[in-house]
Amino acid sequence: MSEITPYQIAIEQLERAARIAEIDPQAIEILKHPQRVIRVSIPVRMDNGSIKVFTGYRSQHNNALGPYKGGVRYHPNVTMDEVIALSMWMTWKVSLAGLPLGGGKGGVAVNPKELSKGELERLTRGYVRAIAPFIGPDVDVPAPDVGTDAQVMAWFLDEYEKVVRATRKGVVTSKPVELGGSLGRIYSTGYGVAVITREAVKEFLEEKSPEELTVAIQGYGNVGSYTAIFLHEMGFKIVAVSDSKGGIYSKDGLDPKKVLEHKKKTRSVVGYKEAKTITNKELLELDVDILIPAALENVITSENMKNIKAKLIVEGANGPTTPEAEEYLFKEKKSLVVPDFLANAGGVIVSFFEQVQNWTWTQWSEDEVKRRLEAQMITAFKKVVDEWNRLDKKVVLRDAAMSIAVRRVADAMKLRGWY
Repeated sequence: MSEITPYQIAIEQLERAARIAEIDPQAIEILKHPQRVIRVSIPVRMDNGSIKVFTGYRSQHNNALGPYKGGVRYHPNVTMDEVIALSMWMTWKVSLAGLPLGGGKGGVAVNPKELSKGELERLTRGYVRAIAPFIGPDVDVPAPDVGTDAQVMAWFLDEYEKVVRATRKGVVTSKPVELGGSLGRIYSTGYGVAVITREAVKEFLEEKSPEELTVAIQGYGNVGSYTAIFLHEMGFKIVAVSDSKGGIYSKDGLDPKKVLEHKKKTRSVVGYKEAKTITNKELLELDVDILIPAALENVITSENMKNIKAKLIVEGANGPTTPEAEEYLFKEKKSLVVPDFLANAGGVIVSFFEQVQNWTWTQWSEDEVKRRLEAQMITAFKKVVDEWNRLDKKVVLRDAAMSIAVRRVADAMKLRGWY
C-alpha cells in the first residue's frame, strides 16, 4: 500500500475543517486546487564545464486575500505534489495570522550541499529568470525555506531586478538587512513560539506561574534555541533541550544562552556541563509541563503517544504530531497541542512586516517589530481559543484554527464572486 502523500493529507485536513465550520462545498471545491502551478527546467553550467538541468516548481494556491507568499526550498526530494501541499498550508497560515496574503510555495529538486557557491548562485539566478513573469511584490513573494537562506534571497533579488530593470526590494523577504531585510527576522519564529507558549499557559495552565513550569525543547537550531532563550527570559524553567546528536537534561534548569555557546563550540548540545545526556526519544517522554517539538515532522506518533506526559505541546516545527497522536493526547490524556501554523507563524508575520517596510521605503526599529509581532500572535491565538470555545472544546485546537483560516479565505472568495 502506497504512503499517503502530503497533498492527500492537506485535502483531508481541508475537508475536516469544512465539516466542522460548515463551509460552502463550492468554496471547498475551489480550495482543493492550486490556482497555478509552474514547472520549470533550469540549465546550470557546473564548475567542471558540463551542463546539468534541474527541475523547479512554484505553486500559487490562492490569492483571494492578497499576493501569494511562501518559501523556496532546495532539497533532493522536492516534488510538485509536496510543493502544492505546502502552498495550501501557507494559505491557512497567513489567513489565521490575519495577514492580507495568500499561500504559495516553491522548490528545486537539488541537494544544495553538493553544489559549490558559484553553482548555487547560478542555479538561483536561473530559477528566478524562469519564474520572473509570475512573481513580484504585488503578485507572489518568495522567502527562504529548507536549503535556502538570506544569501540565496540576495541573489534572487538581484536577478529579479535585472530582469524587470527596476528596484523591487519587496519581491522576496528574509533578505539581508543591508538589502531591505527586516530587523528581528532572524529570531521571529522562535519569539512567536515563546509568545504563544506564554499565552497558552495563561489560558490552559492558569493555576501555575511560569517559574513553576518545566519545559523540554526538541531541536536547538534557529527556532528551538531562540524559543528557549525567550521562554527563559519570561521566567520558564528549561530542563531539557536536544539536537540531532542527542539531548541534555537538568532538573534545576538550563541557561539557554550558555547552552547555545556550548553548541557553537562543539556543534552539539551534548556534553554541556551540569547536565546529563539523554536521547531525543527520552526528551519527548520526559515528565514536564510543556513540550516543544521544534525539529522534525512526525516525532509524536502512535508509537510513543502513550508515553507523552506533557499537558501542553506547542509545535515549533512543521507537522511534528501525527493526527492520530494529536487525537489520542486530546481525548485520552487531556493534553492540548497548539498547532504549527499558529505557533510558528512568527516568521511569516515578520516577512509581511518586511514587505510593508519595502512598500513604504522605511525601516522599523527592532522593538517596533517585536511589539507588532507579539500583538499579531496574541490576536491570532485569542481567535483560536474563542472558536474552540464556540465548538464546546469538543475538537482539537487544530480544527478550531483550521475553521478560522478556511472560513476567512472562503468569505473573501465569496465577496469576490468566485462562487
